[in-house]
Amino acid sequence: MIYELSNPVVKTLLNHLRETKTDALRFRHIVQELSRMLVYEALKTQTLEDHTIVTWKGEERFGFIKEEDIIFVTILRAGLPMIEATTALFPKALSGFLAMKRDENTHQSILYYDRVPDCKGKTIIVVDPMVATAGSLCDAISLIESKSPQKIISLNIIGSPEGMAILEQKHPSVE
Repeated sequence: MIYELSNPVVKTLLNHLRETKTDALRFRHIVQELSRMLVYEALKTQTLEDHTIVTWKGEERFGFIKEEDIIFVTILRAGLPMIEATTALFPKALSGFLAMKRDENTHQSILYYDRVPDCKGKTIIVVDPMVATAGSLCDAISLIESKSPQKIISLNIIGSPEGMAILEQKHPSVE
């Protein structure tokens, strides 16, 4: 299921990313801000777990996202600003890293680094800023699916219509 944020703030930030005069630091900050907005939307239906906390009125129960059940995974290197932003929101969530390169002859992704924690029963949020052909992203999701997560969510800042269609076709259960 593809869900596109249509908020005017999101559109403005995306347009700043497109500007050739946007410097590297500003670009990184915009990617981080968009990542926070994406994760807010992606987790809007996440179940909250009650915890007792101490407030100015004494002990009270409130709902919290169970951060320990979330793993943010990025395909190195482009997703690093995204994973920085999302783990800042959820510091108890784990992080995973995949590194892939494209075979110049076959154009297939070759995995050469896999540091994804145990996914069994967890919500995996794959952060990948740009989906062009969806090849690397689909390969990453296939690898993650083999690790038995409860749910996989893909957070992407921009995606080609063709790449998003391929992602939806190959991995229809990914949100």
